[in-house]
Amino acid sequence: MTKNTLPASMIEMMDHVTECLSHRPKLATMFCNCFKNTIQTTVEQLQDNSTFIITGDIPAMWLRDSTAQVKPYLPLANKNNDIASIIEGVIKRQILYVNLDPYANAFNKEDAGAGHQNDITDMSDWVWERKYEIDSLCYPIQLSYLFWKQTGSTRHFDQQFLNAMKKIVEVWKVEQHHEEDSTYRFQRTNGPQSDTLTRDGLGEPVCYTGMTWSGFRPSDDACTYGYLIPSNMFACTILGYMEEILIKIYQANEIVASVSELKQQIQVGIEQYGIIDHPKFGKMYAYETDGYGNYNLMDDANVPSLLSMPYLGYCDRDDEIYQNTRAFILSKENPYFYQGKVAKGVGSPHTPTQYVWHIALAIQGLTTNSKTEKEQLLTIFENTDASTGYMHEGFHVNDPTKFTRKWFSWANAMYCEFIMNYIESAPQHYPK
Repeated sequence: MTKNTLPASMIEMMDHVTECLSHRPKLATMFCNCFKNTIQTTVEQLQDNSTFIITGDIPAMWLRDSTAQVKPYLPLANKNNDIASIIEGVIKRQILYVNLDPYANAFNKEDAGAGHQNDITDMSDWVWERKYEIDSLCYPIQLSYLFWKQTGSTRHFDQQFLNAMKKIVEVWKVEQHHEEDSTYRFQRTNGPQSDTLTRDGLGEPVCYTGMTWSGFRPSDDACTYGYLIPSNMFACTILGYMEEILIKIYQANEIVASVSELKQQIQVGIEQYGIIDHPKFGKMYAYETDGYGNYNLMDDANVPSLLSMPYLGYCDRDDEIYQNTRAFILSKENPYFYQGKVAKGVGSPHTPTQYVWHIALAIQGLTTNSKTEKEQLLTIFENTDASTGYMHEGFHVNDPTKFTRKWFSWANAMYCEFIMNYIESAPQHYPK
C-alpha cells in the first residue's frame, strides 16, 4: 500500500460516514481528512515487518500515541490485510521498544541518538525521550489485546511479547516501592519545571499505597504527586488483559498469580487512597495523591484521564463515583475546565490557559449516554478546526484560530473514534 492508495475498506468507511453525516457535511469532510491522515502522513512500514509511526510534527514514535493513532482502523483489520499488517507491525515495534527500555516513552526509528540526549537519566541512542509514564506500558498491551479480539490473530503473541509483559509487571512492582527500590531518575536542565523531576530526579516523596508510581502524566508533564490515579486505573484494566492472554495463549499459570496479585493491590490502593469526599460533588476520584494525604483535584485532557475511566474499561458510565467525578471535571471546580464563546471543555497545564483539547472533547463524547451532549460536542468540533479540516492539540475557547500543533495525529484519531461511535449509536431514523 502506498501513501496515495487507500484500502477499499477505508474508502467504504469514509463513504459510510459521509452518508450518515450528509446533514452535516463539514463534519464528514473533517472525518475523511483525519481518517486518512495517519496512514498517509505518519506510517512507515520497515524491512523487519514492523511499523514506525511518528506522532505528527515530532519525528519520534510514542508508545501511547502510536496505539491511539491506529485504533480507529481496528474495525477494518479483519477486512483488509494491509490494515492488519500495519497494526501488527505497530505492535511488533512497540514490543521491541518496551524490551529495550520500559522506562522510556518515545523512541527513534533506529539507534540514531536523536531526541533529548542531554537529559540526566539512563539514555540510549534508541530513546527520543525517557520520561517514565505508566500509560506508555499500558497502551501496547491494549492494542495487542484489541487486535486479537478483532481479528482472532495470535501471531503477535510470541516470546518477545511474553518478555515485555514480564518487564512491565516487574517495573510496576518496583515502582510500588519507588522510594526504596527504584533506580529510575530523570532531570532536564534546559526546560520548564514541568519537564523535570525534583529531588535530583527522584520526584516528590511518596509512601506505599499499593498503587504504582509514575514520574510523568500522559501529557509528558511531571506529576505533582507520584500516584497518578487514572494511569493506575488503566493499569488495572491492562493487568486484566494480561491475565487472559497469559492463560489462553501462553498457558503461563505460574505468572498469572503474580499479575492478579498486582492488579488487586493497585485497585485496593485506588479505592483506599484515591477517593476524596468533596463538599459539593460527594465521593469522587482525585487526579493524583502521594499516600501521605495530599491530593491534586483536577483532570487533564490527555488520556488516561479521570474522564476516560469508562473508555479505558475501569468502570461503567453509570458508576456513581465516576458520575460525581465527571460532574467535577466538567465544572469550573476543575482548574483546567474552560468555557468561552465558541467552546467549553477540558484543557491541560501542558498548553496555555483557556485552551480546550480536541482529545478531551472526543473522550467526553465517548463516555456520555446523552444524545444532547453528543450533539453539542459535534457542533464544537465543527466550529473549532480553524478552517484546516483537522484537529489540533489545544485551541482557544474564544478564538479557535489560536491553536497548538497543526499536525497532531492522536487528536485526529480521537475525533475519528468519536464520529465512528456516534454513527454506530445514532438511530437509523436520524434526519439527513
